[in-house]
Amino acid sequence: MHPRRTIAFCCLCLVCLATTLHGKQSQDSKDGAQKVVEKYRAAASKKWEKAIRGLEKLDEEEEYSEKAILFIGSSSIRRWDSISKDMEPWEPIRRGYGGSRFSDLAVFIDRIVAAHQVQAVVVFVGNDINGSEKDKTPAEATKLYRYIVERIRKKLPSAPIFCIGVTPTGSRFDVWPRVQIMNKMLREYSESDDSLHYIDTAQAYLNESGRPRDELFVKDLLHLNADGYQLWSKLIKAELKKVLKDEQ
Repeated sequence: MHPRRTIAFCCLCLVCLATTLHGKQSQDSKDGAQKVVEKYRAAASKKWEKAIRGLEKLDEEEEYSEKAILFIGSSSIRRWDSISKDMEPWEPIRRGYGGSRFSDLAVFIDRIVAAHQVQAVVVFVGNDINGSEKDKTPAEATKLYRYIVERIRKKLPSAPIFCIGVTPTGSRFDVWPRVQIMNKMLREYSESDDSLHYIDTAQAYLNESGRPRDELFVKDLLHLNADGYQLWSKLIKAELKKVLKDEQ
C-alpha cells in the first residue's frame, strides 16, 4: 500500500476507535447515572407518589401557551403562591412538591415534564445538604442534576434550563460551606453548556455581616416570605431576560 494511503487508513482507524470509545464511555456514564437513580426509586415513590399524581392532575386541568416557563423542584417552588404575579410578564407553570431532593426529582422528572411544551425550565432543589444523615455530597447532588438535565433534554431538546443556586438560610447556615461547594459545582456544570444557566442568589440573601437576612424568611428561617419571593423573582427574571428574547 502507498505510504500516504497507509497513513490515511491509520488515521481513519484511530478516528473510528476514538468515536467508539467515546460512545461507550457516554453509554457507561448514562448507565451509571441510571443505576444511581434506581437506588432512590422505592423510597421516593413511597413518599412522593401522591404528590406527583397531584401535579399530573394539574397538567390535565390547566392550560398554558408554548411561551410558558416550567418551574420545578422542592417546597420553595410549591409554596410560591404569588408566582404568577411575581413573575410577570412571564407565564410560569408551578410544579414543585414537598421537601424533595435531587434524587426524588431524578426519579420523577420524566412524569413532571411529560405534559409540557415550554420555552424554558427553571429548577430549584434545596434539600440535598441540610445537616441530616441522608445528606449527599456536592458531587452526588451535581451528578443527579446532570441526569435531570439529560431527561429534560429528551422532552425539550432545545429549551434553556436554569438552575437556581441554593439560598443561604438561618436554619441551615451550619451546612452553608458544603452548600456553597455544591452551588459552585452546579454553576460550573451549567457554564459547560450554552443552553444551561445558573442563577446565583446567595449574596442577595446575606447581610453585611455575611449572615442570612432573616427578614426575608418565615418563622422557620428556611422558607421565603413575601419579601423573600419578591427578591427571588427579581433575580430570576434578570437572568431569564438575558437568555429569552420574547417577553409576554
